[in-house]
Amino acid sequence: MAHPQMFDDDDPYLARARRVALAFPDATEKVAHGRPTFRSQKVFVVYGGGTKGPARNRVRYDHALLLLPDPAEQPALAEDPRSFVPAYYGPYGWIGWNLAHDGTAPDQVDWAEVFELVDSSYRALSSADQVRRLDETGLTPSDFG
Repeated sequence: MAHPQMFDDDDPYLARARRVALAFPDATEKVAHGRPTFRSQKVFVVYGGGTKGPARNRVRYDHALLLLPDPAEQPALAEDPRSFVPAYYGPYGWIGWNLAHDGTAPDQVDWAEVFELVDSSYRALSSADQVRRLDETGLTPSDFG
């Protein structure tokens, strides 16, 4: 059974997230389970998600990224109000990052910070060759901020 599409192609947060994620070597976009995913060797970012639990307690985050942060950064990120534990991914160390927290508009998002989060996830889930090629690109947070 196909999943319904759970995103809007005209979403300005998604447009900016695509620009960041697709800048990484071998990155491609594929819709899976109704959401855009960005992958190299494996999925390293999912756009949109939510929390797990009974329906009355679940929270849906349509303008969020699900990603795997550097384990050393995980405790600090967990304390940030933009962070949430995503359904299905959370037990594997992934976090959700709400880009629209407290009404933040797309042009107010710290895209350099988003790049750093995506960078950590990419490095954790890509091959050594892809990470080497990333280092050779010279991409920096300031390219997106």
